[in-house]
Amino acid sequence: MTRLSGKTAIITGAAGGIGAATAQLFAEEGARLALVDIDEAVLAEVEAMVKAAVPGVDLIAIPADVGQESAAAEIVARTLEAFGGVDVLVNNAGIRSYEPLDAAKAETWQKILSVNLLSYAYLAREALPALRRSGKGAIVNISSTHAFNPRGGMGQYDVAKAGIISMTKTLAFEEVGHGVRVNAVCPGLTLTPFHVRRFAPQGKTEQDLRTEKVDHNIMQRWADPREVAWPILWLASDEASFCTASVIMADGGTRV
Repeated sequence: MTRLSGKTAIITGAAGGIGAATAQLFAEEGARLALVDIDEAVLAEVEAMVKAAVPGVDLIAIPADVGQESAAAEIVARTLEAFGGVDVLVNNAGIRSYEPLDAAKAETWQKILSVNLLSYAYLAREALPALRRSGKGAIVNISSTHAFNPRGGMGQYDVAKAGIISMTKTLAFEEVGHGVRVNAVCPGLTLTPFHVRRFAPQGKTEQDLRTEKVDHNIMQRWADPREVAWPILWLASDEASFCTASVIMADGGTRV
């Protein structure tokens, strides 16, 4: 299992469910890792989990608020200092807001767009020189099915996720001549720790959520985060060498 052998990957939002699953899968496939998250305590737990699962993995943890533009240059600089290059960037950081657009506050818009969209742009900008030097650089941006299927009540989040798709395609067109591929993955209903906590007050356990039938998708279940990590891995690897400006729906067949 060496799809990423010799490659260095930056993963933001690494303390979340999809980020942590991607970190472990990348480590299993031989990657050197720079894991980034604002939650230093949970990031340390993920670091320990990955090191326990893959003894000898080359890994650094970088606590950072990617919503701050200055964080991008620091993250890339620390990764280059530790590993000497960057081959893969996984933009996965994200936060949520539950405000209808007629009540959406300016500060909420700023926070959502800073983390969920602008951090992707800033990290790509700072990492591109190293990704170009790699010769086979890859960016994988994590969007959402709700980029295409927006809902009421989460307009700011869904607008940012739609922006990721547009940015992915634009960046792919701009970077193709430099040998950098840029793609996106759109997860559907994924059983992350966030959702486990969200349903706990209703008396539902993680096992309850894993076994219940849902109407959200035609497979009628939640995805395990690792099921989303697999397409991220594929797009990051050389196996996807002819894929750029692509969007993979990892959603169990989301119902429109």
